[in-house]
Amino acid sequence: MKQLNPLSIILFVVVFGALAVVPQFTNDYIVSLLIGLLMYANLATAWGVFCGTTRRVSLATAAFVGVGCYTVALFSETLPWPLVLLLSAVFGGILALLIGLCTLRLSGMYFVIFTFGVAEMIRQLVNWYESNISGSVGRYIFLDVTSAEIYWQLLILFALVLILGAWLSRSRLGFALRLIGEDQVAAGNCGINTVKVRLLVFVGTSMIMSVVGAIIAPRWAYIEPSIAFNALVSFQVLVMALLGGIALYFGPVIGVVPLILAFEVLTKYFPDHFSMVLGAIFLIIVYWLPGGILGLLRRWGAIRG
Repeated sequence: MKQLNPLSIILFVVVFGALAVVPQFTNDYIVSLLIGLLMYANLATAWGVFCGTTRRVSLATAAFVGVGCYTVALFSETLPWPLVLLLSAVFGGILALLIGLCTLRLSGMYFVIFTFGVAEMIRQLVNWYESNISGSVGRYIFLDVTSAEIYWQLLILFALVLILGAWLSRSRLGFALRLIGEDQVAAGNCGINTVKVRLLVFVGTSMIMSVVGAIIAPRWAYIEPSIAFNALVSFQVLVMALLGGIALYFGPVIGVVPLILAFEVLTKYFPDHFSMVLGAIFLIIVYWLPGGILGLLRRWGAIRG
């Protein structure tokens, strides 16, 4: 296993230390914008760790985020916050395990369609339950949590995600995952349990997504299936990851910043054309930036590896 460069560790600590004090010197709008950045940075990085390595495109991100949101709605008033976060990770992991057992033997468009279908099915089931059983459309979340506290939680989670990504990229598990992505048959012939490895990483990254949903839920105060299980989140994460590049574990983060800023402008000035622009961005990435910004930087020699 390669050792981390001490300079990289120092830079990591300095950057995250500086980010930690940002809420004390900025206004609520900047903090809100940074919360959106960190939310998608966590989701895109977790998505890239599994999907980018295995070459399997998942559209189930919204399902895991929704599980985290509803975990908070159900248990936040009766359980301490750390336990609520733990439960959101457990429920997200259970859902990922069920999805993985059904789909990880699939590939290509079948995996994409199945994951998208599962996310939509869960949204419809929750919608039916809320309307017919609980008798309400959505749920209120009454938690005394400030924007700064949400920001710090997402920042800590992002630091952990990057640390785990760095470890995975240098571990035997990560090597096995990359080999599976390159040639699944060859990986199996080398003695790698391809289903077990993919399932383990899929469950782990999905748990992170559920925790993100739990952390962000108090910011919305009110949730309903169309908010918690918003399919647009899955597509935005996909586009961000592809724009940044998935060749390295931190690549998806590169695509988060420009798109969040672009979406901020679009939702403010062109709210009726958001989906159209998102589709156009996706087409541009596919045709002119197949390796994302990271691939472009590597071709220019700015990044090695």
